[in-house]
Amino acid sequence: MLIARGDGDGWRYCAQGHKHWGIHGAAGLLLRYSDPGGGDQVLLQHRALWSHHGGTWGILGGARNSGETAVHAAAREAAEEAGVGPERYEVVGEHVDDHGGWSYVTVVGRAAEAFHAPQLTAETLAVDWVHVERIHDLPLHPGFAASWPKVREIG
Repeated sequence: MLIARGDGDGWRYCAQGHKHWGIHGAAGLLLRYSDPGGGDQVLLQHRALWSHHGGTWGILGGARNSGETAVHAAAREAAEEAGVGPERYEVVGEHVDDHGGWSYVTVVGRAAEAFHAPQLTAETLAVDWVHVERIHDLPLHPGFAASWPKVREIG
């Protein structure tokens, strides 16, 4: 799959002095599934080793393009990185992590089933459904780890 680069690709510093990916901010998709017999699960991405915070687990996401809503950016990134289309879920909320001049929006969706991600790109080692009780057993992307207590309550 050939991916066109957007105008949001690039590094930016926030008001706190941190370096972030996404000139216009970034967004990601946290998909949830309620297993009738086993509790809540979330779809997580094992990030490629070469990527920023490579080898960690987080959500499918990336840089927002200019004029792009967080919902659209999260859907685009999920489709690009794992072939997960918006027909697979319903958006139920979002969380904004504002760093001053740069923000990451976690878009929360509910999936009707725990499907297998149809295609993975070079940015992704794996995509798996993880029970929420097991989240902290994984090496988490620092941004996702920091926002998890807040986004866990959405949807």
